[in-house]
Amino acid sequence: MRQNPVIIIGGGIAGLTTALRLAPLPVVLITASPLGTNAATALAQGGIAAALGDDDSPHLHADDALVAAAGLGDPAITQRIAEAGPEAIAWLLEQGIGFDRASDGDAVALGLEAAHSRRRIVHAGGDRTGRRVIDGLIGAVRNTPSITILEGKVLDLAMTANGHVGGVVYVPVGGRQASDAVLLSGRGVVLATGGIGGLYAYTTNPVTAIGTGLALAARAGAVLRDLEFVQFHPTAIAIGRDPMPLATEALRGEGAILINARGERFMEGVPGAELAPRDIVANAVFRQIIAGEQVFLDTRPALGQAVHTRFPGFSALCASGGLDPARQPIPIRPAAHYHMGGVKVGASGQTTVPGLWACGEVASTGLHGANRLASNSLLEAVAQSAWIAEDFKGSTSLAAAGLEPSLRTPSMGQADVGLRKQMDRDVGVVRDAAGLQRAVRGFWFALTQSKARPAQGSDALLAALLIAVSAERRCESRGAHQRADHPRTSSTPRHTEITLTDALNSARELAESRTEAMEAFA
Repeated sequence: MRQNPVIIIGGGIAGLTTALRLAPLPVVLITASPLGTNAATALAQGGIAAALGDDDSPHLHADDALVAAAGLGDPAITQRIAEAGPEAIAWLLEQGIGFDRASDGDAVALGLEAAHSRRRIVHAGGDRTGRRVIDGLIGAVRNTPSITILEGKVLDLAMTANGHVGGVVYVPVGGRQASDAVLLSGRGVVLATGGIGGLYAYTTNPVTAIGTGLALAARAGAVLRDLEFVQFHPTAIAIGRDPMPLATEALRGEGAILINARGERFMEGVPGAELAPRDIVANAVFRQIIAGEQVFLDTRPALGQAVHTRFPGFSALCASGGLDPARQPIPIRPAAHYHMGGVKVGASGQTTVPGLWACGEVASTGLHGANRLASNSLLEAVAQSAWIAEDFKGSTSLAAAGLEPSLRTPSMGQADVGLRKQMDRDVGVVRDAAGLQRAVRGFWFALTQSKARPAQGSDALLAALLIAVSAERRCESRGAHQRADHPRTSSTPRHTEITLTDALNSARELAESRTEAMEAFA
């Protein structure tokens, strides 16, 4: 009998690298859409951080990451991932991915991005790194006999009688009803489902990035950590598209500046200026916008006509909106870009539920803390995938049992407009108690409107509720979590850990207290 496969959910860099690292173990890779068509990796204009320069070291790289993490980075895991950087680049080269080379044609070219103390950003195709990387990995996966690719929507994780994850319940592509669901058994499951940007009205992520992995893990009883930390990229191109195109941070690394409609360079007096950590730049841009200003990225002084050859992807995006960055400043605004929080995992990617691992953006490894250092996300996925593969080599097969495949109805895989607007308004760049509590109550009431139990609500609603409850509990400003009513940073860094039961209880209590207060007032 064929050995139970490892089941991987997700077709971005985390899922693809984990599948390749697991070879020759049998793997089933489940994707919601055809490979390469809807993964956030493909949209990444930035690169992969790795300490390759003669003046650099993993220790310096780790130090930069810990500073950006605003007190919540794990020093041990950060150092381990930084040390894995050179090997990650070497492994990707072995998969056939061609990175840009320095002028001598030999060494890999190294760029600079915000909050990095050295040039250590590896690119492919200029600002088309994500597309080049995912295309190369897809080719490698398709040429690996041990990997089976399935398309479909995963509804739930299948649990064994002793509380282990032993498979998934999924609806193959084309299925529309819960009765179309299939129970697939495996020796374990790896979540590689990406982030949550699609929960926001303004995002650089695919609109299908709605926190599916968070919801799946939460329903299985997993602990989630630091969900309130959502990174807003400060320079999404405001040309009316959903998702919003990204103006890579590398542009500011090469000298592009931020100005308002009056031509004021409002970052000039800030330490680091345009190359300050992302949370600082995003907050500065957002405050300009709420003050009634329009904000622009101006590449003309630093790059001029060279922007077209140095950053062809950015140039093409601008041209598609009728703009020419060599002749005019480009309108931008902050947009939800990356989720530092996620499913809490150990050193080898294990979650708190046996049989369940998580890799990439859906996982909280301890690397990103309260604010991700630029270009560390792709590195984290490649490094972590190797450790997950090693962990599986000693695991045993499990048989899935005890879960009926008709618990939930398949969803469209996108958040509705009202939820996205509420997340932007109440759980956005700058937050306060009133808005966060309004969001929690709104999501709770939406969950209780259907016939299903709240825990079986849509992935988007559950993920939004988990994030809002976590944000309401953190009464300080730290990294990407900024509270207008709590502007100071606590002297004692702490993590926020939450389970689905915990979040639902908090939401119910908040909703009931509001109802009681209104009845008393009436």
